[in-house]
Amino acid sequence: MFYHGIKKEYVYQHYPILSPRRSVSKKDKEQLQDRQHLIEKFGCEPIHLLEESPDYPRVRCVVECLHFGDTVFAFSRLSDPLWQLSKHEVGVPILDLNEAVAIYLTSNDLQLRTLFGNIPIFLVKSSQIVKKSCMIQLSTL
Repeated sequence: MFYHGIKKEYVYQHYPILSPRRSVSKKDKEQLQDRQHLIEKFGCEPIHLLEESPDYPRVRCVVECLHFGDTVFAFSRLSDPLWQLSKHEVGVPILDLNEAVAIYLTSNDLQLRTLFGNIPIFLVKSSQIVKKSCMIQLSTL
């Protein structure tokens, strides 16, 4: 499984396709430098996702993704091209949110439930997040 953390506001702005090219004008100097480095290396700025593995389980992926937003999308597969960015991180040029197989939220959101009615949505109790042991409590909405 692959996981992408994002703020809900960006989901609404960019639904259904995420592409880093849409937000270039909102990046600060450091982000623009990082973007340029990625373009030189991969030919584009990829969207980052964490990849689940035996030493990097689902719960840890979700907890780490929550550092980037209040919403985490889970995907069982990704379209090519796919780049290995680090040991646990991959990148893709675009991401179709409608291909997600699960969504994790820190608070209930009726608008997201409407947009993604056929995708299971889980509520992450943020008070239950314990970084060191990466334990979270999930409940189905």
